[in-house]
Amino acid sequence: MDLLQQLLQVSAQLFKHLSELPPDKERDDYLQITERLLDERGSIIEELQQLEVNPLPGHPFEKQLRELDERIRKRLKAQKDELSTDIKNLHLSKKSERSYVDPYVSVRVMDGSYFDGKK
Repeated sequence: MDLLQQLLQVSAQLFKHLSELPPDKERDDYLQITERLLDERGSIIEELQQLEVNPLPGHPFEKQLRELDERIRKRLKAQKDELSTDIKNLHLSKKSERSYVDPYVSVRVMDGSYFDGKK
């Protein structure tokens, strides 16, 4: 199979995979599959870059690959932003839970110590 055809096939699989966002419980498996597809795609791109002549310009798959790459980048960015938001919300909920359990953690007390400011 031609390298460009392999690249198109893996890119299409990745694009399809990125279009289906799983529930929170299945997110780890989803991210592992995404990482595997990205690694596979990256290795094909590296093989293409090692060739003496770039086969992409003028190839019938060129337009498809460029459009697919742009769409993949947009979906990856959107998912990264969503994951960042989820992580921030998780940190906020943990912080509010800690403040509920121990509301005086941020209050500094000297426990009966008296310091005279006039010396």
